[in-house]
Amino acid sequence: MLRPATIVGILSALSLSACSVQEASNRADSIALEGTKRGASKSWNPNTWQPPAVDSTPDDPYEVSVYRGLAILTHTRDSLPTYAPSSLNCTSCHLDEGRRPNAAPLAGVMARYPRYIDRVNAVIPIEDRINYCFTRSLAGSRLPPDSREMQDLVAYFAYISKGVPTGEHVRGEGMALMPKLVGDSSRGRPLFTNNCARCHGPDGRGMGTIPALWGGKSFSIGASMARVERAASFIRHNMPFDRPGSLTDQESYDIAAYLTSMSRPDLPGKENDWPSGGAPADVPYDTKGRKSAHPIKPIPRLNAAGAVVTAPVSVLRNR
Repeated sequence: MLRPATIVGILSALSLSACSVQEASNRADSIALEGTKRGASKSWNPNTWQPPAVDSTPDDPYEVSVYRGLAILTHTRDSLPTYAPSSLNCTSCHLDEGRRPNAAPLAGVMARYPRYIDRVNAVIPIEDRINYCFTRSLAGSRLPPDSREMQDLVAYFAYISKGVPTGEHVRGEGMALMPKLVGDSSRGRPLFTNNCARCHGPDGRGMGTIPALWGGKSFSIGASMARVERAASFIRHNMPFDRPGSLTDQESYDIAAYLTSMSRPDLPGKENDWPSGGAPADVPYDTKGRKSAHPIKPIPRLNAAGAVVTAPVSVLRNR
């Protein structure tokens, strides 16, 4: 029998669609613009579509759930401290309530789930994708798929995906692919000091509501942001927060090389990622048939068992 969460994910995908998120699609904007040529609704236009605003005075159960989902997204560590013990909230990466292009936006994401993810070699529902964010990017524990909090998050994602046809793509989804450059952490250190330390702290441990970029309260070694190219893309398009886009591609790579070289929480079972091989070259840990070129020393996780999200398994394997 299919799990309830899987059924919910499939039903949701009939009309809707991370973290990522995480990992968000890397398709170029040009792919999104081909939607109508592939038979999408004539009313669908990725150039003009905007995610709807959330009603701040909800007046029915669905709108209440959407509003709770937004509250969890923006105040994750306060709302769910047991499941998200790091210094990050979901909106630390999914900026502007998950609406900002090229910052792993959540707007439109429900149109693309269930989907195949090569990192786990499986087709997964949106609930599993959310849990990859919780266990990897938030360095926390998986949420029960049938919990109210999980369904509140799904309701929010569905709400801000209204109008996107199933299987279609929005402009600026995921994080833009970067040119193939090589980062230099020795150049990255002074760049970090001059551009990032005033918010994230000179030791990268975060300050106040600003998240840590390394150390025990940061994202895990298994997060997409722990890869140099992915971190460089986020930095290039979104940082520094007060003047995004001011850094060059090379400067973004250098800062990314510096911060991803630091220790961060471990991800139990990370050696099982990319079970069919083909892991990206900048993954900072060993995977099947591949030794990492730049491994880092991870920090042990307190709740190791809760950090594992099991990919869907066919019942035929159990016969």
